[in-house]
Order: sequence, then structure tokens, then C-alpha cells
Amino acid sequence: MFLKIATFVLIPSLIIQGRQVKKNTPRLPEPEGIREGQTGQGPVLSILIAGDSAAAGVGVATQDDALLGALIKELQMDYALQWKLHARSGDGTVQIINNLHTLEDCPYDVVLTSVGVNDVTQLMSAQQWVKKQNQLYALIHQKFTPKMVIATGVPPMHLFPALPNPLRWLFGQYAMQMNIKLAKLVQQQSNMQWIKYNIKRYQALNLDMAEDGFHPSKAVYQLWAKEVADKIRQSF
Repeated sequence: MFLKIATFVLIPSLIIQGRQVKKNTPRLPEPEGIREGQTGQGPVLSILIAGDSAAAGVGVATQDDALLGALIKELQMDYALQWKLHARSGDGTVQIINNLHTLEDCPYDVVLTSVGVNDVTQLMSAQQWVKKQNQLYALIHQKFTPKMVIATGVPPMHLFPALPNPLRWLFGQYAMQMNIKLAKLVQQQSNMQWIKYNIKRYQALNLDMAEDGFHPSKAVYQLWAKEVADKIRQSF
């Protein structure tokens, strides 16, 4: 209730600041590079990465420096990887669900998701958001029968350099509530795990974000990929 009231009270400021952020923040393109392939050595491991601009690798120039490339580098000496990236900048959960419907049904050992930032910017409530997450992961299990699903938490948007207050604070509150719901959802699924998008840890390691102050940098993608790879190695 408090967040609803705060949102209503802040609407005039949000409109003004939202326009300023959109005008002043550079719009970074999705990185160039192959989004599907095979590489590596060892037991076969198939991976699907799905989601939004962070999954797509916005913030770096090529897929080699993005989440996909960093994850391949982490795992290619241990597994014969079959990988696919299916993500698009600007997509919220509804769009991601629609995009996954276009893929053929195909089994994957691991499905990695990055979802939430664009839902926050639309001021979707955590209650409505988790309903959409249930739909998303039900679809993932139906189409891809993964042995493991790794859900990336919504970033703590109150720490995004590109966002001014009170917009930064409000988005951070939405993200925090979404993560509380996501944690409960993951606990209810035997084959799901999640990764907290820990910007405070990145800052402690002096890892900056991308030049737009909104997306991961190469160094952040590398750390993210290492966390994913560690979870994969523990299970496969």
C-alpha cells in the first residue's frame, strides 16, 4: 500500500525525470555476434539464455564480451556446449513470453533468464509480476524441459547511476519487492536457482557499469557468468 501511495504522489516528478533520463541517457545497441552455436569439449551441455537487454548483452560491443561470451569462456573447457541466445532489448515479461513462443520445442539442460527491469519501469506491482513469472517459467518447463533453470534477480535499481532521485529510489523499491517474490518462487521449484544481481559487490570490486549507467559492463558480465558457471558445475 505504501508503494502505491508513494507512486501516486511522485507521478509528476516521475514524468519529468523519466523524460530527462530518456533524453540524456545514451541508447546503446545490442552487441554484434553469433547467438547460436556449439563449442568446447567434454560432456554435452545445452544452454538457452533468454530475457531482456542484459541477457542480450547491451553495454558491450560484441557478444564475446557479453554474458553469453563470458559464460562460454567459463565452461568451454569442461563441456561440449550447445548454446542459444534469445533476448531482446526493451522486453518485459509479456514480450519475453511471446518471443519464447516463437521457438521450437527443444530440450535444454540449462535455461538462464534475465527479466524484470522493463517491468519495473512500467511500474508493475510485485504481485502482478510474480504471476507473470509463474507463466514464464511454466512455459520454459513446457517447451524446453530443462534440468536446471537459473533466474537472475532484478537489479537493485536504486544504485543505477543513470537514474536521479526520487525515480531511482522508487524503481529500487519495486525491484526489491519483485526479488522477494522471486526468491519464494524459486524455493518452490526443485530445479530452479537464482542469482542476486549484486551491484554493491561489483562496486566493492571497483567494477563500473556500462557507459549509460544502466547496463552491465564487460567486467560485470564476467562476474555474472562466473556465478552462473559455478552453479552449473555444482549440478552437472
